[in-house]
Amino acid sequence: MLELKNIVKIYQGGTVNETCLFDGFSLSIPENQFVCVVGSNGSGKTSLLNIICGSVPIDEGQILVGGENITRMPEHRRHERIGRVYQDPARGTCPSMTILENMSMADNKGKPFNLLPCVNRKKTEEYRAMLAQLGLGLEDKMGVRVGNLSGGQRQAMALLMSTMTPIEFLILDEHTAALDPKTAEIIMQLTGRIVAQKKLTTIMVTHNLRYAVEYGDRVLMMHQGKTVFDRAGEEKRGVTTETLLGLFNEISVECGN
Repeated sequence: MLELKNIVKIYQGGTVNETCLFDGFSLSIPENQFVCVVGSNGSGKTSLLNIICGSVPIDEGQILVGGENITRMPEHRRHERIGRVYQDPARGTCPSMTILENMSMADNKGKPFNLLPCVNRKKTEEYRAMLAQLGLGLEDKMGVRVGNLSGGQRQAMALLMSTMTPIEFLILDEHTAALDPKTAEIIMQLTGRIVAQKKLTTIMVTHNLRYAVEYGDRVLMMHQGKTVFDRAGEEKRGVTTETLLGLFNEISVECGN
């Protein structure tokens, strides 16, 4: 279980631009739950992910994983347990390295490299089989530099690579936002399949309300660092895009937009 307890996060503290985004924010996510997070720009969605991953420190509160306090754990240590896919397809792969080299790097996540070769060519066929499941023809391009691939191909690789080693959490930060509609659909179908197969606890931030409705078993809406809507299980299955859009519009009117 992931628990955020009484989180306080202040940006630009002590200046005229001081902003308190989270003030006593708490959230619990049970093991194997797939949570979709929606909300307007500035609502705290990406900050929430950054706090969980350790790239943004908190001012007060606790972050617990399975009861273990990881609040002061450095980012690189947390990433031994977390897989993350970013909005920008370029962030999850190394463009100057080949597909085989990228796969090998991901497969060795958290392991000591020493002076041994990174690429274990005995595993080439294993990687090829993994890539074949994507249905994008990448299994026939093992020697191609990743920088020569399309954004959708790179994002599919980033998703696959982030889940190659055992992880406790999968973090998806608007991972379809930079893709065309057809490719976004492919990546979302792949996401649903990987999460189900590996039984991953997943947090997906998205601006696509349909994805938030169709995928996962819990949906949260955030606004100004607070949870304003939270439905899981049977209640979540009754949520529609119209429900979420109506709440968006209601909040927008209240904010004077």
